[in-house]
Amino acid sequence: MTAEYKVHGDVAVITMNNPPVNGLGYATRVGITDGLSKAIADPAVKSIVITGAGKAFSGGADIKEFGSPKATAEPNLLSVILALEASPKPIVAAMHSVAMGGGLELALGCHYRIAAPGTNIALPEVKLGLIPGAGGTMRLPRVLGVETALNMIVSGEPVKSELLAQQPGQKLFDKMASSPEALAEEALAYARSVADARPLPLVRNLPSSHPLGDAYFQFARNMVKGMSKNFPAPEKCVDAVEASTQKKFDDGMAYEREIFTALMFTPESRALRHLFVAERAASKIPDVPEDTPQREIKTVAVIGAGTMGGGIAMNFLNAGIPVKMLEMKQEALDRGLATIRKNYESQLKKGKLKQDKYDQRMALLTTTLDYNDLKDADLVIEAVFEEMGVKQKVFEKLDEVMKPGAILASNTSTLDVDKIASFTKRPQDVVGLHFFSPANVMRLLEVVRGAKTGKDVMATVMSVAKKIKKTAVVSGVCDGFIGNRMIEQYSRQAGFLLDEGATPQQVDRAIEKFGFAMGPFRMGDLAGNDIGWAIRKRRALERPNMLYSRTADKLCELGRFGQKTGAGWYDYQAGKRDAIPSELVNKMIEDHRKELGITPRKISDEEIVQRLVFSLVNEGAHIVEDGIASRASDIDMVYLTGYGFPMHRGGPMLYADQVGLFNVVQAMKRFQQNPRDDASFWEPAPLLARLAAEGKSFS
Repeated sequence: MTAEYKVHGDVAVITMNNPPVNGLGYATRVGITDGLSKAIADPAVKSIVITGAGKAFSGGADIKEFGSPKATAEPNLLSVILALEASPKPIVAAMHSVAMGGGLELALGCHYRIAAPGTNIALPEVKLGLIPGAGGTMRLPRVLGVETALNMIVSGEPVKSELLAQQPGQKLFDKMASSPEALAEEALAYARSVADARPLPLVRNLPSSHPLGDAYFQFARNMVKGMSKNFPAPEKCVDAVEASTQKKFDDGMAYEREIFTALMFTPESRALRHLFVAERAASKIPDVPEDTPQREIKTVAVIGAGTMGGGIAMNFLNAGIPVKMLEMKQEALDRGLATIRKNYESQLKKGKLKQDKYDQRMALLTTTLDYNDLKDADLVIEAVFEEMGVKQKVFEKLDEVMKPGAILASNTSTLDVDKIASFTKRPQDVVGLHFFSPANVMRLLEVVRGAKTGKDVMATVMSVAKKIKKTAVVSGVCDGFIGNRMIEQYSRQAGFLLDEGATPQQVDRAIEKFGFAMGPFRMGDLAGNDIGWAIRKRRALERPNMLYSRTADKLCELGRFGQKTGAGWYDYQAGKRDAIPSELVNKMIEDHRKELGITPRKISDEEIVQRLVFSLVNEGAHIVEDGIASRASDIDMVYLTGYGFPMHRGGPMLYADQVGLFNVVQAMKRFQQNPRDDASFWEPAPLLARLAAEGKSFS
């Protein structure tokens, strides 16, 4: 049952009960209208309370019904709200915990509202590329004023009920409950107090206006345009709220619905809705049930105090978890500590961190030069040099000193986690936790599951990821896991494009115009070109037949490792990160073409984007087929949160779906004819070929 009906004397209570957030799915909507009909038909009932069971009033639409016929089946949310408004008996919304999206719109359709302190109030539809679609843009300005309502609708961010209740002239809440625990009783009492009130107040009858009218909305539009590049929904929010001040209520509702429906079919909204669902899917491991027992993680050890180790440590300090950091030399520890302090002090100066929080975090950090001091940690993460011999020494030592049941994690970005686990007598305790640089900023965490990694270890690290505010995506073991295995193909294509006639600037410009945060050559300079060079040298031994452009190796032979050396694919001025095109590099590329006997050709931006992005898609399809990733959407999560793929395009796999897999395969067949490229790579992955032939998509 997703809505319960009970009568308490002369008050009927309809309780939404659709865990976890009382989503307004079809069965819940039917339950509300059925309860309403019973209450209206019962002469003993004088007033009605609507509330939510558990930890929410209502979080809005039921994501399980996204895109299905049930989402709009009658009674749809608009019909439910009209039924509430039309009730001859007063209806009180008793709001607590979460009242968001359709849940808030439902409450705005009731005659009265009482809220518990601490309730999160929001219309977050803009985060899905939409505007509120059940009257939110028409009703919220009428109860909170245009400016507050528009700020909430454009940002989608939640505001606490007690803050809104303090607003002069607000009509959102008729009463605030004294405490969350007292809400139920106080809602019943309030419902009895308004039982005889007539006429019943309706939000639709309140005025909506702004003293500056057109000038205010033009200002709002200009502000929103600058902040919402690539996304149409925020500007449409302004249009809809403006309509609330200019149109009759029902005409405004029709206009809101028209905008909502049009946005629903935009690629940007599809991308954001895909991201919303994909993020939740990524947290679920098919063969690890949600009730799998977890290990307790009270203390963490980090081996290595370099950039990565320090960044990893900060994640745990931020979450209030004590960290012990180990290095081989005191100078290295001192440098690492200084970097962590500098990062926190920068946040202090910007007002992002308060002094007491800074002091608390630093107090949780201790350092050591002795492995024995780590023995009681519940989780240890190594962040040492990316070389198997170095990892072997670390894990043999950890196996010797760590307590039974401790989780031993490697931050490796490409190496074989099963091989690393074999250096211990407890492979079930070993897992890959691949953080992305800078580790204290980047959201992505690749959780690499070894062949023998325990299910309880997987459940534990996924929970820990949530605690330190990371988006965790599970990968199987292979060279490079998900992200770096794919980026290798992307980088190979970037190199071939240089051989054929493009410049680093043209390639970067084309892919950045497509929406990437950074092109492949600027990214190489930021990460350090020597890292890719070391990986290519290792792979040359393991995969001697793999084709690469030699330009990147030639660059490294010149000592141009990127920003850290002041020179890479671009030149850099001291203290600045601006990438300045390098005549020396362009000459090096031209000379290399001459050596190979290549006549450069004009390459279009479209070809650059297709070769780079479709290389990700094809390798991604192999990764899903190989079982390295559980689902295509996991690959999108990796690229959206760790590699700067444009959010409004929804990740490489969804982008391929939007282009059409048939069209992707046709483009790949054209690339196979290119004599300078690797024709064998452009053979479509079996999964991609099959889906394209069947007219299906990854999603």
